[in-house]
Amino acid sequence: MAILLDGRAIGARIREKVKERVARMAIKPGLAVLLVGDDPASHLYVSLKRKACEEANIRFELFLYPANEPEAVILAKVDELNRREDITGILVQLPLPSQDANRMIAHIHPNKDVDGFHKENVRALSEGRPGIVSALALGILKLIDEGRGALGRGTQKNRAAIVGSSLFAEPIRYLLAEQNVFAERVDPDDAELATKTNVSDILIVGVGRPGLITGICVKPGAIVIDVGTTKIDEQVIGDVDALSVEPIAGAMSPVPGGVGPMTVAMLLLNILKAAELQKTS
Repeated sequence: MAILLDGRAIGARIREKVKERVARMAIKPGLAVLLVGDDPASHLYVSLKRKACEEANIRFELFLYPANEPEAVILAKVDELNRREDITGILVQLPLPSQDANRMIAHIHPNKDVDGFHKENVRALSEGRPGIVSALALGILKLIDEGRGALGRGTQKNRAAIVGSSLFAEPIRYLLAEQNVFAERVDPDDAELATKTNVSDILIVGVGRPGLITGICVKPGAIVIDVGTTKIDEQVIGDVDALSVEPIAGAMSPVPGGVGPMTVAMLLLNILKAAELQKTS
């Protein structure tokens, strides 16, 4: 049976270190979150981010919009937050109901883009320059590293498949490349999904489609990272069918309790990094 990677425990250790760093800061950082629509999973993640910020004494401001809010209104708020010196980080909670996510992210100043999705930050990562790296990607890489440690670091894990969008996959690919891991993005609707994923030592999936990844999609002994979150009947479910995958995988992240807590912890680190970047810019 697969080793379960406890994102809650790892994330708690990181959050405690962030709290200690914030306590030593003369000016406390602040996070602004723009949340559009009523998606239950998005609201859950934002509530977790609020709680983590409050525990670390990072100021948290939430701006709520209906699903049909015109893009111009949201972009105007982003511009305002870019100008505010008391706001260290800005993030637009994804996915958006109908608005253009790329346009929203492009409006955030790169030094305040604590999600690490801005093209300038992705470009900096690809070129090995300083910037803010995707909090989600950092959380995933931390879990993969934990998986390697649990399985034995001598175990070869040099091929990865990332099932999801290009926006999701790109920063993860760059981080894996730094570890000499070749990563291929696989479209979730690819007719050869299982064929392309079950040869990979590392499988990462973030689509929001429960049960997408079953046992036939997984290479024996692989590290499986489930980023999917879908709320059904008050229960949060991932993209991986745990019953069929757990007997095959070497290590896997649970949903909930895996990637979510890790992403929140890495987001806090990014808020502190953003504050440092803004001091020197």
